Amino acid sequence: QVQLVESGGGLVQAGDSLRLSCAVSGRTVSSTTMGWFRQAPGKEREFVARLTWGLGSTYYLESVKGRFTISRDNAKNTVYLQMNNLKPEDTAVYYCAGAPRGSDYEYWGQGTQVTVSS
Repeated sequence: QVQLVESGGGLVQAGDSLRLSCAVSGRTVSSTTMGWFRQAPGKEREFVARLTWGLGSTYYLESVKGRFTISRDNAKNTVYLQMNNLKPEDTAVYYCAGAPRGSDYEYWGQGTQVTVSS
């Protein structure tokens, strides 16, 4: 059974940084395309960042490019989302997700709340 557990969310001020973690069990992150998504109140869930399995290519939502960085630690089987220069519009519940070898996202975490005050 694959489980994803996010942590690291919180309440910060605009311009601050946070690092979200997604601890994965039941499957290696190196063989799984990992993504971060977010959902703000009243809005649909949106893609934030992706780290492909194998080579580890990265892709980002345009509005977070240059501020967010997705990475993984194979030894810890954990994926991270480093978020710098946070803005109030980044406020959302952030979800970690996994897609086996680049297929559809099948695995989802429970989400972690990020709130950015102005």
